[in-house]
Amino acid sequence: MFGRQVPVLGAVAAGGVIGAQARYGLSVLPGLGGDAGAGSSDNADIAGNSDIAGMAGFPWATLVANVTGCLLIGVLMALIAEMAAPHPLLRPFVGVGVLGGYTTFSAYAVETHQMLVDDRFVAAGGYLVATPVTALAAVWCGIRLTRAWRARRVSGG
Repeated sequence: MFGRQVPVLGAVAAGGVIGAQARYGLSVLPGLGGDAGAGSSDNADIAGNSDIAGMAGFPWATLVANVTGCLLIGVLMALIAEMAAPHPLLRPFVGVGVLGGYTTFSAYAVETHQMLVDDRFVAAGGYLVATPVTALAAVWCGIRLTRAWRARRVSGG
């Protein structure tokens, strides 16, 4: 029984490596978290929190990862729904592996907690609300945009 799951586990692991590296890449991008060579900079901490628009320490990299990951999972789910027979490892590799490794709910929880500990209640409240609202909107947009794109391709438009 477990032997049949080995390819799935391999697909998830391989995808997770890609997703985790992409997530780390966001945290070192200038403006989102750091300077691209060092992993941190004067305007960012180790988690990729930077000072954009005067919001020092706001977890921009995590927010961007979670929202873009949700957009991409929406695209993936819309594409899979239209496939006659998607490869059995597609969803585990891309959905669970790549996008699971890329997005990060645990960082969202830790960063919110830290803002509360630091008495940054407005930022924490904004982050608590903005993340699920924008993430759900991104999934919806991903599905809708992909379906519209596919419909246009099928109709020849």
